[in-house]
Amino acid sequence: MNVVRILFTSAGRRVELTRCFRRAAEKLGLRAEIHACDLEPELSAACLEAEAAFQVPRCTAPDYVERLLDHCAREKIDLLVPTIDTELDVLSRARELFAELGTMVHVSAPGVIDVVRDKERTIAVLAEAGVPVPRTARIEDLRADPAGWNFPLFAKPVGGSASRGIGVLRSAAEIRADYPEPMLVQELLRGPEYTINMYLDARGRMRSAIPHLRISTRAGEVEKGRTVRDPRMIAIAGQIAAALGREGAAEGVLCFQLIDDPDAGPRVFEINARFGGGYPLADHAGGRFAESLLARVAGLSECASDHWREGVTMVRYDNAVFRG
Repeated sequence: MNVVRILFTSAGRRVELTRCFRRAAEKLGLRAEIHACDLEPELSAACLEAEAAFQVPRCTAPDYVERLLDHCAREKIDLLVPTIDTELDVLSRARELFAELGTMVHVSAPGVIDVVRDKERTIAVLAEAGVPVPRTARIEDLRADPAGWNFPLFAKPVGGSASRGIGVLRSAAEIRADYPEPMLVQELLRGPEYTINMYLDARGRMRSAIPHLRISTRAGEVEKGRTVRDPRMIAIAGQIAAALGREGAAEGVLCFQLIDDPDAGPRVFEINARFGGGYPLADHAGGRFAESLLARVAGLSECASDHWREGVTMVRYDNAVFRG
């Protein structure tokens, strides 16, 4: 059986994501050899379950890319899969270096990453494309004209991720005089929250979009979820794919979040240009996104499609990896 070697960066606790790739490889008649790296691989469940694991510095370190390139060259890595937002920019700008080694980096073009890593630009690009988004402004604009807004409001960093720095402003009196980083405010949406996992092929065409209801979350990641076939959300996914395509080559797996407000309807407030934490639910529903990426690496036809199951429920639980 042919071996496909996959490297997961910032692997952390993403064991189930690596298992999705193992199953996907088997469906293609391949054997997945999982490599993983992290700041502390000895304390990473995904690293402990991988065939090979190694330590890397933070992605902001000057030798971060060089360390990854060395491993990819030595181990003949076929596919590199980033798992956190902060890695995307540096890996996007270095993907041609990896390609020279025969390693495909699962990341969109730098122009796309520039948009999704800046929450203000994200909203502006989506609004221009007709995607429904919440009213959004800089905190300075709110401070200058608080009477022009209806409280409470949602506040978050312009460049934030993983629910860092978010909060609710219940009145103008709660606006701080100073913040440690640029901040946005948005109208506070109410209603159920959804994540939509989507797959764009090598030409940027949307092949599949799978919404799931976020029934409950823990530490910002879905803990209980259920797939729903909502035509409105699938149509919005198509709009987002087209909007990002105008910023550069958007490809592979992306996800976005929205709230289905009972008055305003669906409003998109977040895009991640990577595998989301809830991707295993889409995979078990028949999404075949991991399989499609591996097929692309193997020179086969991408297989992500609209043939997935509605009503698939995921309930996560605590597990442990023991060594020693």
